[in-house]
Amino acid sequence: MDRYYLAGDWNRTPTLQRFKEQMKQRLEATGYVPGDESGEDIRIVLNAVDPDHPRHFRRKGKGTFVVTVAESDRPMGHVLRTAYPVLVRSLGNLLIWLDRSADPANMWFVTLEQGCYSIPEDPADGACFDKVFERLLPLATSRLVIDNIFEPDLPEHLHHGDDATRSLSEAGKKLDRMNLLPAPFPIEELLSPRELRHIKRLYGIGGLSYGNLSVRQEGNRFWMSASGVNKADLREIGRDILLIKDFDEEKAAMRISVPPHVEPKRASVDAIEHWMIYTEHPEVGAIVHIHAWMEGVRSTEINYPCGTVQLAEAVADLVRQADDPAAAVVGLKNHGLTITGRNLEDIFQRIEGKIIPQVPMN
Repeated sequence: MDRYYLAGDWNRTPTLQRFKEQMKQRLEATGYVPGDESGEDIRIVLNAVDPDHPRHFRRKGKGTFVVTVAESDRPMGHVLRTAYPVLVRSLGNLLIWLDRSADPANMWFVTLEQGCYSIPEDPADGACFDKVFERLLPLATSRLVIDNIFEPDLPEHLHHGDDATRSLSEAGKKLDRMNLLPAPFPIEELLSPRELRHIKRLYGIGGLSYGNLSVRQEGNRFWMSASGVNKADLREIGRDILLIKDFDEEKAAMRISVPPHVEPKRASVDAIEHWMIYTEHPEVGAIVHIHAWMEGVRSTEINYPCGTVQLAEAVADLVRQADDPAAAVVGLKNHGLTITGRNLEDIFQRIEGKIIPQVPMN
């Protein structure tokens, strides 16, 4: 039985009270029942916070999806700069910001990947809450693959990399020269050390750093930029660059081969997506993911969170449908692009002069 929990102070404003009742009705109509705060089986938490002093809900299990809900009648200015720190401080998976300063009022969705889009709110029309729930439920029920199994068995001749890792390093520098490695939000400045440790464990991230790239090593094993590292300065094997060798489906974890003498960085949450593509398409030799756009690309329908099986499957499905899976450009809704190629040089040649830095949000 799926359970939900309402955390925080929902009585702060009439707007929050109405939002709570509308979401509660839809959750229970879908089969969810109220749960206990201490329960490990809570699937969805709606956490109402004061945007000036957001408090987090401490999960008991990784399967709990926390939606931070904040309300304000003050002009937002730059939406991400106003709302994103509230999402991070509240340790949410997603933020819904109820913006009462606009006319008509808006409900903004803000994701950890810096996706940001709005749904106009008509207080006299409950259909807007149907739209919110339709977008929320698939995200909240998606399955994360963020655990890593590090195995210190990397062959000695690969401890300092090979031609593939050197091409990966050069490609990272090229992304930087193309201005396709956006500066991450300063997560270390937004969180206390304890909160930072907690969010890294929950989301499987080494920091909020955007974009990643990989290149096939052999079979379906591949080198990939690690999580939270500077993609423009990929150097050390086991820290900046990891050898992803398998996916353990039972444990929902990526298996990673590392040198025995290195304290490894975590794998990118997108590793499951890359693994699916490399496994299905032997002709794919490299993959680049950037937070940018190209005209005319096919896109996923739902903006699933990074690191979920559902996002990986949605991207893999579009790669499969491409005329040439080894030359696919797939849009990730409100997020960016995943681009396949026979090698990294092939990818850069195909995207040269076609990249739009701003991802369209809808």
